[in-house]
Amino acid sequence: MTRLFVLARHGESTLNVARTVNGDPGKEVPLSDRGRDESRRLGEQVRNFDFELCVHTRFGRTQETAAIALAGRSVPFAVEPLLDDIDVGELEGSSIDEYRAWKRRHERADPFPGGESLVAAAARYGRGLEALLERPERTIIVVAHEIPVRYALNAAEGSPDPDAPHHEIANATPYLFGERELERAAAQLLALS
Repeated sequence: MTRLFVLARHGESTLNVARTVNGDPGKEVPLSDRGRDESRRLGEQVRNFDFELCVHTRFGRTQETAAIALAGRSVPFAVEPLLDDIDVGELEGSSIDEYRAWKRRHERADPFPGGESLVAAAARYGRGLEALLERPERTIIVVAHEIPVRYALNAAEGSPDPDAPHHEIANATPYLFGERELERAAAQLLALS
């Protein structure tokens, strides 16, 4: 039987609405009303898959999305910190515009002040995908964040740039991967470090 991995970004959060960055899993950031609606639609889109496991990150918005999407189903949950959002360090709570301005002035290997670099995050995501592949379950849904989903999608296609060709990852949209594609994504992301 072929293995199936469904990766999805969480539903819209209140900080998405405020256009504010958050890389600290200890900060409580709930979904917006729209995010809860998106999570219900994610559940409708994947309702015909028999998932053996749901993996989410340490961030509450991923767990909330997963709980809404899989409501009424007996799917066990597991936490995978390797797929957490990027640790932006001192940029925590900054606007998206400030975050993007910092990124434009720096290289991918430069860590955010007090945080991690995009290169380090890519390697962490590669290890996170390897951890998924090492699990025994055949059908896994993963609710994570925009950047790990984007990186996995681009790396699975063999892109040397984890931010291209796909850049905008919609909230609560399922992206399907087979085992070989996820293996390729993990290897490509680990090769970037």
